[in-house]
This record gives sequence, C-alpha cells and structure tokens, in this order.
Amino acid sequence: MMSNLTLVAPIKGWVAPLDEVPDPVFAERILGDGLAIDPTDATVHAPCDAVVASVARHAVTLRAANGAEILIHIGLETVTLHGQGFVTHVREGQSVRTGDALITFDLDFLATKAKSLISPVVVTNGDAFAIVRRSTDRETGLGEFLMELRPLAEQTVAAAGAGEATRDVVVRLAHGIHARPAAQISAAAKRFGGDVELSVRGRRVNAKSIAALMSLGVRKDEMVTITARGADAVNAVDVLADLIDHGIEEAPEAPPPPAPVPVPPADLPSNTLRGVCGAPGLVIGKALQLRATEFAVAEAGRGVTHEAAALNDALTQVRLRLDQLASGGNRQRREILSAHLALLDDPELMRQVHSAIESGKSAAFAWREAIRGYAAAFRAIDDVRMRERVGDLVDLERQVMAALCGDAGLDARSLAPDTILIADELLPSELAAVGAIAGFATAAGGPTSHVAILAAGMSVPALVSLGEKVLDIADGTTLFLDTEAALLHIEPDANRMTQARAAIARRSAGESAARAHALEECRTADGTRIEVLANLGAGADEAVAAVAAGAEGCGLLRTEFLFLDRETPPSEDEQAAAYQAIAAALNGRPFKVRTFDIGGDKPVPYLPLPAEENPALGLRGVRAALWRSDLLKTQLAAILRVTPAPRIMLPMVASLAELHAVRVMLDELGAPAATQLGVMIETPASAVLAAQLAREADFFSIGTNDLTQYTLAMDRGHAQLAAQIDAFHPAVLSLIAQAASGAAAQGKPVAVCGGLAGDPLAAALLIGLGVRELSMPAAAIARVKGTVRALTLEQCRAAATEALQQSSPQDVRAVATKYLPAGATP
Repeated sequence: MMSNLTLVAPIKGWVAPLDEVPDPVFAERILGDGLAIDPTDATVHAPCDAVVASVARHAVTLRAANGAEILIHIGLETVTLHGQGFVTHVREGQSVRTGDALITFDLDFLATKAKSLISPVVVTNGDAFAIVRRSTDRETGLGEFLMELRPLAEQTVAAAGAGEATRDVVVRLAHGIHARPAAQISAAAKRFGGDVELSVRGRRVNAKSIAALMSLGVRKDEMVTITARGADAVNAVDVLADLIDHGIEEAPEAPPPPAPVPVPPADLPSNTLRGVCGAPGLVIGKALQLRATEFAVAEAGRGVTHEAAALNDALTQVRLRLDQLASGGNRQRREILSAHLALLDDPELMRQVHSAIESGKSAAFAWREAIRGYAAAFRAIDDVRMRERVGDLVDLERQVMAALCGDAGLDARSLAPDTILIADELLPSELAAVGAIAGFATAAGGPTSHVAILAAGMSVPALVSLGEKVLDIADGTTLFLDTEAALLHIEPDANRMTQARAAIARRSAGESAARAHALEECRTADGTRIEVLANLGAGADEAVAAVAAGAEGCGLLRTEFLFLDRETPPSEDEQAAAYQAIAAALNGRPFKVRTFDIGGDKPVPYLPLPAEENPALGLRGVRAALWRSDLLKTQLAAILRVTPAPRIMLPMVASLAELHAVRVMLDELGAPAATQLGVMIETPASAVLAAQLAREADFFSIGTNDLTQYTLAMDRGHAQLAAQIDAFHPAVLSLIAQAASGAAAQGKPVAVCGGLAGDPLAAALLIGLGVRELSMPAAAIARVKGTVRALTLEQCRAAATEALQQSSPQDVRAVATKYLPAGATP
C-alpha cells in the first residue's frame, strides 16, 4: 500500500476553503478538491517532492511520486495577463523538492489587475485520492501543514504508448509555422500528459517544443501529421489539428519585398551604401558600432549542481528583463518578446541543455551549443522568414550567455538621442532596451525580421542588408539614413546635408502642423464637417490615448478583446463595466460599439463552432451572434446599461432579416426607443441592399477590410494575394458609392471604419462619395485631419467622380494622388 502524502503550504497567507473562492470552477470543485490561500508573499514553493507536470506563468501542476496531481493557480482570471507580472523558476519535467521556488509574481501588480489574489491549491485527480486532513481558516507560514492525501486504490501510471492517434492537417497559415504559431501549438500540446509530435517531410519533432516546431520550417499549404500517445491521444490530435486548421489568428503581412537590384559601384558615390528599408523615416545622426561580445566559455563544468543552479539563475534574470521590456511596449513588441519568453521554457531545448550539463558540460557551453544547433537548422530552411528568425535564437543565446558571464550589456542611458546604431544584426531585445535612438543600420537582417517589425512600431528608421562595409564605419561618423531611397550616406557633403535637412524639415513640419491642430474639430477648407474618430480594441486607457491624439469619439469599438483568450464568456456586469469605463474616457463624445465578431479567424473555446470548409464564409459576425443568441443578449443588455448611450452596430450583415432579429432582442430587453442600431457594410450583399437597409438602420459604417476581400474574392491572409487586395479597387469604390447613396436617400449618416479611412490618400475619394465620418487608428488621426482641412468639397466630388471611371487600383491611386494637397504624405 502507498502511504499518505502530506502537502505543506506553498506560500504564506490566509488559508480558506474552496467555497470562499469567487469562481464556480473552483468553488464547485469542478477541477477537484483542495484549499485556497490568500497570499501575503510573492513566491510559490513546492508543497511536496514532485515532478513538474505542466507550468504556465500563472499556474503550475505537480505530479507526486504516488501519482497525485496538485494544481496551484495564482489568483483568479490571471490567464488574461498573458504572463505579465510572473516569473517561472521551473520547467516541465523538472524534479523539485519540497520548498523549491516554482513561480514568483508581482503582488502589487496582481492586486490591481487580477479578479482576486486568492490562489486555489487543488488535487486534480480526486477520483484517486481523498483529503483526509486539512488546515483551514487560519494564517499559515511557508512550509506549514496544509493537507494530507490518502490514495483510494493502488494507482498505475499509464504508459505513454497506452494509446496512439494520428491526424493529418494542412497548414493554411500565411507564413507557415514560425515563432508565434509555434508558441500557440506548443502551449496546446503541453495540456496533454502523453507524447505529442508533429512530423513533415520525414522529420518528427516534439510538438511541446517551440524551437523544434520552428526547425521543421513548415510552409503554407504543407500537410503535417500530428501523433499523440497516451490515454487522451485522440483528444490531443483533434485539439491540435483544429488549432492549426483555423484556430491561430495571424495578421496578414505583405510578402517580402524582392531583393534590391544590384547597382554597379559606379552608380553610387563611394560614401553611400544601398540596403533595404526595415522601418521608414529620414534621419541624420552619429554612428555607433554595436559589436557582439565574444564570451570565453569553458566546455567542462564545475559539477552538475553548480551548473544547473547557474543556468537557473541566468534564465531567471533574462525572464525578468524580458518581462519588463514586454510590459512597456505595444502589442507587436509584447508578442515578439513573449515568444522569446516561451522559448526559454521550451522543453526540447531545455532537455538538450540539461542533458549536456549532466554529461559534465558547463551551463554556458551547453546553452550555446543547443541554441546554435537550432539556429543552424533554421538557416538551412529555404524560407526567408524562417532564416530571419535565427535572430531570435541568437538574441536568446546572447542574453543568457551575458547573464551567465556577468556582462551588463549596452547601457541605454549612455546613448545620445542622435545615435544611429551600426551592427552586423541588431537583436529585438537590444532595440527594446535602448529605446530612443535616431535609427539603426545593419549589415544583415531582413525587412520581415522581428527587429524590423519592432522598429516600425517604435518609429525608429532602419536600413538592413547593407553588407559588411557598414561595419567599417567609425564611431562618431555623420550619417544620413534615407529609408525612402534605401541609402545610407556616410559623411555626406554640404550639398547632400542641405538636401537632407530640407527633406526632414518638410516631413517634420507637415507632421507637426497636423499634430498641432489634431485636437480641433475637422472641417474641409470650405467648412464641411467631417468627424474623425478612433477605432478601439482594448480598455479605457486606449480611449484616453486616442482622445489625446485628436479623436472626436470612437467610431468602432471591437468588443472581441473581452471575449478572446479565456475559457468562459464575459458576464453582463464585466462587459458593462468595461464599456462604461470607455464611455467615461470619451467624456460624452460619440461612441459606437460593435457586437462581438467571433468565429472565422477569431475562434473561442466556449463557442465550439461546427467544422467549416471556409470559416470566413461560415458562422461569422452577426450570424454567429444570432446562432448563440444568449451571448448576444448578454452583450446587448450590458451595452444598454452604459451612459451616455452608445450606438450599437452589427458586423457582417447580409440581410434585413438579421437587423430585424436584433431589433426584436432589443425590444425584449426594454431598450429605449432612442437606441441607435446600425449595420456594418462589409459584404457586397449589404452594399447592394443599402437602400433597403437604410430604411430601418439608423446609420451605416463601412468596413473596407472585409468588404475588399469579399468583393475581390481574395483572402486577406493569403500571402500570394496580399499585394492585390487593394481597397482602391474600382469595384470596392463602386460598392462604397452605392452604400453611401442608399444612406443619403434616407437621410442616414454613413461612416468608414476600415483601413481605408486612415489613409490620407483616400480622404478626398471617401468624402466625395458621401462619407462624413472617418474612424481609424489613433496614430493616423493627425495626418488625416491635416489632409481633410486642405480639401474642398468640390475637389472631393471631382476626385470621386474621376476615380469611379478608372479600371484598376493603380489608376485610382493616380487620381487620388493628383488631388492630394501639397505637403500631405500618402
């Protein structure tokens, strides 16, 4: 017989029964029986000797020698923090002793961000164990008795090969399985106890390993095979196949630009280098070479215990640094650095490192060799994007090596604001750390690398692929970095400097003038009122920033931020509070709330949609909402509680019947007669039926992104078609004109809230077609307002009339450019 297992308190705090946890998943013991601790300390420790079965930033599951599985969940609804405020000290498969540190968290941060700090400690396989003694309703210290478990019967751990399942799936992701999709697949695979593998072209790897998945170099439209073993093998392959098939949201990127046509040396001055634009801008600055530190690494270690501890300390330092860098940036920066964090916990990578340490190697040698092995595999992949991801691995190699060797790295405080960094290849963490610099120029790298994406988001001009000559530039050399021409001018002469300063001044003056008047209401030169609003997709802080940027209200609130990345739908109270906070931030300005648009490329676990050949043409938008009318009614009830009352708009409307159905729901909820209900014109059907819809809808808002892809029958996530999906296509403009005409006939306002609204080049065309409200990302507001103020209504109508007569997007753009006011930048 197995003896009873004693669990000690994993953290200091007040011990309470699960009944007091304000979450039915725990209070009703859906996950199992146990206790909860309201913590007064910030590090969770192992409550017994065990193996780490799974670890996330906010939770860890341990498996004791007798088979008991103990889940420690830090706070409630902390999964929505996406790892912010947490540092993990262990990896999956690692053995831990009682009292070993598992996870450290920021107590103050969680107190303001989490639903509650109370942390359940639950036995998840309660069918095999009974809690025979427990300590509750008292203050506990770390390591004090918590509960005692008795096995109900002899347990036999099922062998990994107890069951096996396989399934083939075609990868439809535009760029194949790169870092971010690999991270999502890995996270899903880690939910299952048995082995989960992915294979393609005769190679098979651990699906729980991000690095291994990326090393496969899986491209779009390749078929992969998922293999799982264990009691839940069938469920594992189904979950991963569904995730790969239509569960990963990937923002479309333009295909990589072609390599620059080689220019004979005689065509370029001796002091000029040609590269590729990594991020746009013009800047004059001083060169500073950033040379990679070469670390002296001893191959032999100083003992397994010493080297393992050194590695753990170094990984903890790097996690803390990446957490801090990720928390201070935009969405792209958070996603990129989060992928780096996930690689630090990669089971296959860590298995190789620990195996080398156990064979007598030093931590530094083991880490470097493991990382370089994966980097070599990536370089061998015949795919430009995957080769560019080598930089992510090199970045992690250097960061961990620096922590192991005590190197502090570049001190951002010592950099002058006019610094142009020069490097063989700048790494994402280096750019995130240095912050405000004038620009950078690299010998290698590409325009779709993570550091280029970061640079664009940080408004840091960058040239990449300049070649090794850039590494010969002396520190302090004056440079003119011109990304428009993809040229780096070294020690430019007086004439070139004059031209450069003039170009920079023109660009800056235009942007400054636009920003200076951004807070003023927008009118054309002859006085026609054009409302310029912001598209929002997060909480009240985003609304505050948009108003500060000149937004005259919110023309589109994408409510999906409340519905995604969670296991259960948001309650009416949660939604009402979120919408009210945004309304308060807008301070009486116009506020349009779009009902949830999930399904298609935005699946959620609590809305299991039926399998669809083409999800974009299936249950999406208002169709999905009417299919799950309970969720829609809850959302409508929450919106109706907001003051002042927002306007409600429905996505993906294709018929009057859909509008009628939602009207009935609003009546059932007792909506005031003045409640405004509008439709989004995103399908050709709604544009064609605009005259009918306008008789009953209170307003139109044209979503040009979806309208374009449905009109042109081109998937906007398709890499090969990305360049052809152009909202300036005459067919799209014709449908916008038809929708605007239908709205005007009934005296209903019409807005545009798609990508076209934020393009200054489109302003004259849209206004000329009858649009009087433009909603866009906050960053575009100042430029668009500046453009609109320089146009007359007569010019806009002339531009629209001429554009509708063209036969191609290129011809339409040429017309729009002709009417673009002097000084405006498209």
